[in-house]
Amino acid sequence: MQELIKLDLVDLAFAVGLMGVAIGLSAWERIGLELNLALATGRTFLQLAILGYVLEFIFTLDNLWAVLAILGVMLTISAIVARNRITPKIPQMLPLVWGSIFVSTTLTLVYTNILIIQPDRWFEPQYVIPLAGIVLGNAMNAAALAGERLVSVINASQLEIETHLSLGATPQQAIAQYRKDAVRAGLIPTVNQMMLIAMVSLPGITSGQLLSGTPAREAVSYQILIMFMIAFANLLTTLLVTRGIYRQFFNSSAQLVR
Repeated sequence: MQELIKLDLVDLAFAVGLMGVAIGLSAWERIGLELNLALATGRTFLQLAILGYVLEFIFTLDNLWAVLAILGVMLTISAIVARNRITPKIPQMLPLVWGSIFVSTTLTLVYTNILIIQPDRWFEPQYVIPLAGIVLGNAMNAAALAGERLVSVINASQLEIETHLSLGATPQQAIAQYRKDAVRAGLIPTVNQMMLIAMVSLPGITSGQLLSGTPAREAVSYQILIMFMIAFANLLTTLLVTRGIYRQFFNSSAQLVR
């Protein structure tokens, strides 16, 4: 197998050239995406460059508190992004989303570390940071999709919900179908990806490992593990987020208050 071909600054400059061509095509066709593409290109390059140096420093430092610190930052950013996509107006939304993603990610990583990967130390940066990043990113999107769907439906269906309540239904019963639909909405991208994975395109994780020289079977094995981690974490996250959200819409007397 050929050794890993490393990319230097000249190679990365040519890679940026791809985006230059894309910006030129947008201008030529008058699409109007030139500024967005330029900003996205700059942010991608800057953010990933900084991430590379930060991760290299943490891997070299090999310290528990450094690992926990970067995981805490990643968790907080993902919770803020998910909260903003749902709504920033509901009180306690950020702690709710933060706690939901934290619980699902922690349980997923604990299960994976103890029963599957079994590293020498549970906080081994090589494993816990990449896996946590993958799970956090996907849990963030699932929480945003499910939460936004539930908030929108509850706001649009107040009459139906109050009718159920007047007939003796509990808040949980009154919004049960709406919550199920919201959870399904949050899981649709994950399920679709699992249904078509390796049939339409190679997943990014597998492609990256193959480019780095990892044997194909090993790369595929890790991709299987990652997909199952994502599915579990996303389902748990959406269940926790939707449960917490619907409770924000009812008072102690089981009345709809929003």
